[in-house]
Amino acid sequence: MLLLRDMIESDIEDYVRWFTKETEWENWDSPWETVESCEEEERKYWKEYYDSVKDLSADVTRRKYEIELDGVHIGWICYYKNLGYAENKENIPVIGLDIPCKENRKNGCGTLAFRMYMDYLKEHGYNSFYTQTWSGNLAMVRVAEKLGFKEVYRKANHREVNGKLYDAITWRLDI
Repeated sequence: MLLLRDMIESDIEDYVRWFTKETEWENWDSPWETVESCEEEERKYWKEYYDSVKDLSADVTRRKYEIELDGVHIGWICYYKNLGYAENKENIPVIGLDIPCKENRKNGCGTLAFRMYMDYLKEHGYNSFYTQTWSGNLAMVRVAEKLGFKEVYRKANHREVNGKLYDAITWRLDI
């Protein structure tokens, strides 16, 4: 069973591992942004983050949820408002998703987590959503298309990955 939940303290070590050892997922999530980090720095960062969110009241809209599959923490989903290369005058949430655990990709978990998070945000007053990726991330392109997002902006040759240029793509969904 897939569920979205608040961060728990044991998630800290997952983040430490994902950001220092099991980093293959970074090849798909903004691979043009390379940031080296050590376990100690990551542990400190995620402990501080956990401390900042562990006591949120139930009525606070969550900007980030952890994704759990059958009791195992497999990733996270969140939203932000800055589209970067495109304007977001309406302040519409831009949803991002990461599933670092390779064995949990290509099985519908990302699409389901995305749908669940949009349903959650809809309950909190949002009726439109953006998502962004680059043209080389075909898995995220498929998720956006499956969920009914429509491409609204494409910046050609904006992202360089392994010496090759890719388009930056923004989609929008109005419910």
